Amino acid sequence: MNIFNKLKAMASRLIIKTKNFISYSISGVWNDPRRTTGVRLLRTVNLAVNSFLDRGLQNRSMALTYSTVLAMVPAIALLVAIGRGFGLQESLQEELYNFFPSQHKAISTALQFVDSYLNSATQGVFVGAGIIFLLWTVISLLSSIEDAFNTIWDVKHDRSLFKKVTDYIAICLIIPILMICSSGVSIFMSTTIQDNLSVPFLTPVVNIILEAAPVILYWIAFSLSYLLIPNTKVNIKYACISGAICAVAFTILQLLFVNGQIYVSKYNAIYGSFAFLPLLLIWLQLSWLLLLSGCVLTYSLQNVFTFNFNSNSDKLSIDGWNSVALIVMSVIAQRFIHHKKPISEVEIAQSYDLPIRLVTRIVQKFHSCGLTYTVQTGDDAEGEVPAIELGAYTVADFMKKYNSAGDIAFLPNIRKIYADLFAIILPIRSRCYDEYSSILVRDLPIPTPNQINSFLNSEAAGLSVK
Repeated sequence: MNIFNKLKAMASRLIIKTKNFISYSISGVWNDPRRTTGVRLLRTVNLAVNSFLDRGLQNRSMALTYSTVLAMVPAIALLVAIGRGFGLQESLQEELYNFFPSQHKAISTALQFVDSYLNSATQGVFVGAGIIFLLWTVISLLSSIEDAFNTIWDVKHDRSLFKKVTDYIAICLIIPILMICSSGVSIFMSTTIQDNLSVPFLTPVVNIILEAAPVILYWIAFSLSYLLIPNTKVNIKYACISGAICAVAFTILQLLFVNGQIYVSKYNAIYGSFAFLPLLLIWLQLSWLLLLSGCVLTYSLQNVFTFNFNSNSDKLSIDGWNSVALIVMSVIAQRFIHHKKPISEVEIAQSYDLPIRLVTRIVQKFHSCGLTYTVQTGDDAEGEVPAIELGAYTVADFMKKYNSAGDIAFLPNIRKIYADLFAIILPIRSRCYDEYSSILVRDLPIPTPNQINSFLNSEAAGLSVK
């Protein structure tokens, strides 16, 4: 009986610990001030799972799937046209056949459409319209990808038109080269090297390299996407980590897609060809969702200790927004007064223990109401500096300008209809501002990053003891 009670007590404790760990992994980890490897790993896994399940990313992946279907024939036509220019059309077609092993008939039909499309786009009266439509569909798809990445990174400024044109042309040239390299490396490794290899024990090594070559190319493609597409500075280390994870996941997804094609064509002779279409759409959506999830993962890895996936800024009170905004403005102002290097949004979030997304949106609001502006600090780095004279700039001045940002003109009669209400509220609000008029923004007591780190370390030590 005692053994039974002990086992029951152990099971009960195990269940409680499991529930506590799950609760900590889902929400508690974001309130943990410790910056250990375990906390970073748990936050990263949390972000990866949540971002993959995030409804916003799923909606974006569906939109990109639609754009892909619309641009599929023009995009393949552009790849084939580039391949013809380099004399590599046959290699590109062979790679498409390898990617869709059980759909040779469908690929042949699609390539016939492509040939007809290219002929109609380069001949006759509609030559200009055909080329414009071809370029527009491809550029529209690439622009949608860039917009999705910029939204994830909270970037509000798009590339210039010149930079878009040059970058998109580079992408259109790189994609067929990577596709050809994917098959070319395999052919080269399997024929030239193995046939001329005189050391037998190196053959397994060559086979491993042969199998890993496509994954390495996927890794390069994903890493370059996360590094170059967002219109902001991305740490190459985190782009490569996310690229490696997504490359492995995409390889697994591709194997499932290929096996799914074979299964459909083998066991469904009547609807096999038609069933390929929904299978393709599912694969496209999952591929886009994987790409966007990797972008979120890159963003979170770079800002893992200042990024809270589960916190919704819409739930933050007005007082909370104003408090964080005053802290950010004070940091920027005091660094400028003391002739220190301008600090970026990411550095503000990391050094002063503030959520990165809140800081980003607040700085964007600063720009719109003329409180700060961004300057180049060298090596493609940026920082924020005040756009106002700080000598006698008070907290009241800041709050008036920050709280009045925006336009109320869309309610033209509000002052007249609610005149009695405003007659009571506005004088009281003015007196509240008067209370802040004696406090200068430059004199607010802001702790240094070292003091904040000391506090966080003491908090983390207290948690470790518990």
